[in-house]
Amino acid sequence: MKYTLAFDVYGTLINTSGVFNSLEKMIGDKAKLVMDTWRNKQLEYSFRRGLMNKFVDFSVCTKNALEFSCQTFKVNLSDAQKEALMNEYKVLPAFADVKEGLQTLKNEGYKLYAFSNGSANAVSNLLINAEIIGLFDGVVSVEEVKVFKPSPLVYEHFNKKTGSTKETSWLISSNPFDVVGATSFGMRTAWVKRSSESIFDSWGIEPTEIISGLTELSSKLENY
Repeated sequence: MKYTLAFDVYGTLINTSGVFNSLEKMIGDKAKLVMDTWRNKQLEYSFRRGLMNKFVDFSVCTKNALEFSCQTFKVNLSDAQKEALMNEYKVLPAFADVKEGLQTLKNEGYKLYAFSNGSANAVSNLLINAEIIGLFDGVVSVEEVKVFKPSPLVYEHFNKKTGSTKETSWLISSNPFDVVGATSFGMRTAWVKRSSESIFDSWGIEPTEIISGLTELSSKLENY
């Protein structure tokens, strides 16, 4: 069966650590702490807004999280520096394995969709910059249902939007919360474990497959 594949974007296709060099130039040794806190808070804020039914564009969560990180580590960035970092978030690079992995799957006849908490416009621009937009059959954003992953409404929206079903679709993500959400919804899932230090949530809800990069996905799908 040629499944419909839902690829998470931030952290899975696109390397959110791409801002590290700019942060290091601005704040030196605190760069890693600020970057990690920024990313974690970005996700936390999307979760909290989902629970509150207070949806905003994902970029608002990103901006709010940057402000929190600066306050936490007493980093005094100018408005211009913050704007530069936010703009850099729009042009983050893809991981090295992404283009080859996607091209292989495309050649094999799978339907490929970028599936993100980000807006369709922001995601499309990221994929254009990374020179991988042409490998996708479309972009599915949560903005149409106005709630963030891992709400089951989001995964249901993906199936409706792409004409797929739980049984005929896979979610591919490096984010455990996303994999747990999709698995709980009923989709098959592949967790992209991009670091040997990455830890999956001990909820008793496991991914269908674990891969270290997208070039491994094709051979895994052949087993289903």
